This record gives sequence, C-alpha cells and structure tokens, in this order.
Amino acid sequence: MLNASSENTRTFSRRGVLAILGGVAAAGLLPTPRAWAGSTSHSVLAFDGDALVVAGAQLWRFDPSGEPALLPAPRSPIRALACHPARPGRLFAALDGGGLDRSEDFGRTWVSASEGLPFAQVTALAIAAAAPDTVYAAVADDGLWRSEDAGTSWSFVMDRPWTAGAEREILTLASVNLASGMGGIWIYAGTDQGVTRVPDCFCRWQDVVADDAMDALVAGTPPAPEAPLPEGEPVTALVSAPSAPERLYAALPSGLWASADGGGTWEKRSDLHAQALAVDPADPDHIAATSNTELKHSRDGGATWATLAAF
Repeated sequence: MLNASSENTRTFSRRGVLAILGGVAAAGLLPTPRAWAGSTSHSVLAFDGDALVVAGAQLWRFDPSGEPALLPAPRSPIRALACHPARPGRLFAALDGGGLDRSEDFGRTWVSASEGLPFAQVTALAIAAAAPDTVYAAVADDGLWRSEDAGTSWSFVMDRPWTAGAEREILTLASVNLASGMGGIWIYAGTDQGVTRVPDCFCRWQDVVADDAMDALVAGTPPAPEAPLPEGEPVTALVSAPSAPERLYAALPSGLWASADGGGTWEKRSDLHAQALAVDPADPDHIAATSNTELKHSRDGGATWATLAAF
C-alpha cells in the first residue's frame, strides 16, 4: 500500500520504483493525500508539460489540477519513457522485452513506433532538444538508433560507447542543446563507467569537457575534467533541464550529482539514491525522482528532498 507523505504539500508542477503510485499531494497534482497499491516493476517517470507521467506495468498521469488518471495499461511494462516540451501529449515508451510505442494523446492510446528498429530491448530513449520529431533509442547489444520522423522510420547511427577497454551498454540518454555541439545538439549517455557524449554528426564518443568541446573532439585529446563524476560508477539516470540546457543531473550509487556547465564539472548535491529522474521543463531546480520505495521531489536542484509517496 502506498501512503502519501504530508511533507512539503505545496506545488509540484526512469528504471525505477513505482508502477502505481499515489498520494501525490505535495505537487499540487492531488489536492489531498491519497493511497494506491500496485506493482513496482520497471517504473520510469517523465514530465509531459506540467504533468508527471509514471509508467511501469501500469500508467498514471498526474496533472496539476484534478484527479490522477489511471490510463490503459501498456501491452508490456514500460522500461524507458521520453517526451518533449514542444509536443505536449506525445510520449515514447520502450517496452519490456523489445519494441517501442508512441502516444499522441497523453498516453491514452498507443501505436507501434518500432518499424526499422531491431526487436531487442531498448534500454534508453531521448528526444532531440531542438528537434522534437527526432528520437534516439539505445538498443541492447547493438548501439544508438535515430528516427527523424517521430518513430515512423529508424536508422543506425552509432556504436555503443567504448570505455575502459570494452563496449558499454547505454543505461540512460539525454539530448542537450548546447552551442558547442554540432548544430547545437549533443547526445549524452550514461553507462556503467560514467557519462560520455557524441555530437549529432555521430563522429566519435568523447569524454565530457567544458568550453572548447568540438576542438577537443577534433584533436582527440580532451583535457582531463577539473571536477568529474566519481570514476567507475554506473549512471542509472541522466537528465538535462529544458529551460537551462547547461544544467544536468545524474543519479549514481554515491548520490545525486549536478553540473552547471553541460557536464564539464560536477558537484554532489545529496546522498539520494535515485533510480529515475525527471526535470520540470519550466523550472531547472525542480526535479522528481524515484528512490528505493519512494517518489520524491526537490525544488532546490537536488539539495533537499520531500517524499511525495511511499509504499
């Protein structure tokens, strides 16, 4: 049973914990505490505009005004979820065991968006920060695929990152609209060995550095970062703030880390062990996270957290 916390009950504008959650009163998504029960298998979350979508074996949508909506269950549990501020209501969902679905009506109905993709597990999804019809999908044991027509067709664009002497699975993806990228677009990947990235030209994965990133990419010898993430830790969730693209948040076993310069330098914000992260598209300081058996949110960039629901 999920029991809502009354902590911080004001406004509330992935791979994880809560497939059905309840009592999300703290966000203004529910006016009073609620309780829900259900499976916790493979839960992920994302902001769709100012609503929070929580998905797993079931799918819930929490809008800022009104009651929570339990949407029709997906045909398979959802393993990754992506949406874009410029296309409210459009969601992409990677299904457990393989396959990708798209919804154009806020998650009420779904159609397949897998044509041309290998039928293998999609481990991570991201929508291009500056091009909401462009979607990236990381496929297990394969690499990075791209669709430029909202999932109608797909093409292979990049092998998996090569780090510490081996090809690494992509655990999480984020598209970051920074001027230093090719056309302003970088694709960041979290792996079991940290964060790497590639520009949209797909020329080469590189360590994330500050400032002259394209010069470093051409030279092939980027300088060592001044304040990197802890070496060798898996990055279980990685998100960019749409309204402040230089702001990144990463979930590691050591805690919640933040970068204010596109990943060039990092600082630890808290000891929170998060499995999934989402950033409010209108407020880069407002983060939602699943952590163990709780849904939490922070309004100060991850320094402090309030529990919204627990089971």
